[in-house]
Amino acid sequence: MTRPVLLLLTALAPAIWGSTYLVTTEFLPADMPLTSAAIRALPAGLLLLLIARELPSAAWIAKLLLLGALNFSLFWWLLFVAAYKLPGGVAATLGSLQPLIVIFASYFLLGSAIRVTALIAGIGGIAGVALLLLTPEAGFDLIGILAGFGGAASMAFGVVLTRKWQPPVSPLTFTAWQLVAGGLLLVPPALMLEPALPSLSTANILGYTYLSLIGGALTYILWFRGIAALDPNTISPLGFLSPASAVLLGWVFLSQPLGPWQLVGIGLVLVSIWLATRDPGTPSVPLLKPTRSAPS
Repeated sequence: MTRPVLLLLTALAPAIWGSTYLVTTEFLPADMPLTSAAIRALPAGLLLLLIARELPSAAWIAKLLLLGALNFSLFWWLLFVAAYKLPGGVAATLGSLQPLIVIFASYFLLGSAIRVTALIAGIGGIAGVALLLLTPEAGFDLIGILAGFGGAASMAFGVVLTRKWQPPVSPLTFTAWQLVAGGLLLVPPALMLEPALPSLSTANILGYTYLSLIGGALTYILWFRGIAALDPNTISPLGFLSPASAVLLGWVFLSQPLGPWQLVGIGLVLVSIWLATRDPGTPSVPLLKPTRSAPS
């Protein structure tokens, strides 16, 4: 598979994730972030596990629990909290800090150099996403903002550690293991902290099915395959597509305004992604070179 095709397929994941905010607010029962996250993760993971028919060794259990927590349990819980508390564009914008966190986490955990172009792309992407918020309807909730920041950090470290720990299995199998681990971690707090799931409407079932199979299983297979093949500093800026997608979907389906500043923001996001994902042969100035290899 060529590098452009791999990037394009990987980019489909965050573009689809942008629909999470629309689906959560329009299709799911209100104020059940832990339950919604568990339903999104565990059924998809079990389905993929049935397809993969391969279980992890005992040596991988601890790593998978940590990866499942970062990539799914903690991240999705905070993502749903932010989606419930904030408008889609606002919630997604907080997640745009993730590429900058990945840059510094990769420096310490993977021994990756910190490059000027990566920092420019990260800052430019955040600026572009911020422009998407300049609407009269943009609102702010402290709990939602903290959840958005926490979700960005959780996903950033999940990306870096997923790259650091690569088992000798297919992306489908690795995705299944992490989804099951993340889903199992979500079940106890969901049962203890949230009320019983109400009778589900057709819209609820369709929403959960979409988030589990498309927004969970399919997209994470694409995402983890990209992480295995490409540097995290190249992959993570693709996450800027998520808020851009969220805003565009809000404009199309919810009649949310999309003015000239939002269009400028989308353009800045696309330029930042191009800058971050240029061919590795393109010269790039290292700002910080690791003095030693990162520990395993």
